[in-house]
Amino acid sequence: MKPVCVLGNGQLGRMLRQAGEPLGITVHPVGLDAEPAALPIAQSVITAEIERWPETALTRELARHPAFVNRDIFPRLADRLTQKQLLDQLNLATAPWQLLSSPDQWPEVFRSLGELAIVKRRTGGYDGRGQWRLRAADANSLPAECYGECIVEQGIHFSGEVSLVGARGNDGSTVFYPLTHNLHQEGILRTSVAFPQADAALQQQAETMLSAILDALQYVGVMAMECFITPAGLLINELAPRVHNSGHWTQNGASISQFELHLRAILDLPLPQPVVLAPSVMVNLIGTENNLAWLTQPLVHLHWYDKDVRPGRKVGHLNLTDSDPQRLTAALQALVPLLPTEYASGIAWAIEKL
Repeated sequence: MKPVCVLGNGQLGRMLRQAGEPLGITVHPVGLDAEPAALPIAQSVITAEIERWPETALTRELARHPAFVNRDIFPRLADRLTQKQLLDQLNLATAPWQLLSSPDQWPEVFRSLGELAIVKRRTGGYDGRGQWRLRAADANSLPAECYGECIVEQGIHFSGEVSLVGARGNDGSTVFYPLTHNLHQEGILRTSVAFPQADAALQQQAETMLSAILDALQYVGVMAMECFITPAGLLINELAPRVHNSGHWTQNGASISQFELHLRAILDLPLPQPVVLAPSVMVNLIGTENNLAWLTQPLVHLHWYDKDVRPGRKVGHLNLTDSDPQRLTAALQALVPLLPTEYASGIAWAIEKL
């Protein structure tokens, strides 16, 4: 089996490495400043845990590697301008938007998009950073360097947020997990809930949309599609060409995790439909110290990233899965006193979903 080099050595690379071990797949998460000569790059399949990267000796080497899967797709989806253009080309529903080039555009922006404008940096700006919610009176507060570097979207009134995580193989076959319900607070994913069966109409719509994207790009591997639920159906918010935070529940709640699924796809291994037998909840640990008391709960699976704990930083997650919703609810309630107070609302939201 060929080894896999992952461009990026954060938690996603780490979890890809963990998923490879039982299959006998050696996965090397690689820091951007690593020396290419120190790695088995020539004989490896290359993937990435990040969408964009600076030019270094390593990235220059990888840019011409024939086995860098999806290499040319990353920059296209990392730029929100070209990502939105792709959705429009495929006639897939997304929030009305335009490139924000100059302050002179504001009167026309609010005329065409409505009273609430969401400004997003074209590149970067995840987890609530690099984004602004503006009304007409606030428009002059936008930093001058944003013009030309941002898109502006219509503020959408939505009843919920969901994501679809799926994978496409080299042969064009696709498999999908059930839709995941997500709660974001201050732009950061706090909690996810997934069920063995999602709403059939929404699941079908989401799979049709993501299939169109995967096929148009000839993409291989796992991709996540984040959507808003609106009265007219799903609106695509953003795409992530990689394993994704909202798919972490699959580590303990599905027969094949998103990390194993990605490795199978890029190595041309069998890609069966993952089986999901019970509801699952994922709680993101953000800027919170490790607390081994979480492990007193038998349903809790702790995934700790071994990173320095800083405010706003994702440092781990907790997965809980059980076929009995009452037992799952009781386990979530037992976690509340073991976590800082800001987690209570996300756990209450998850219990309400169950």
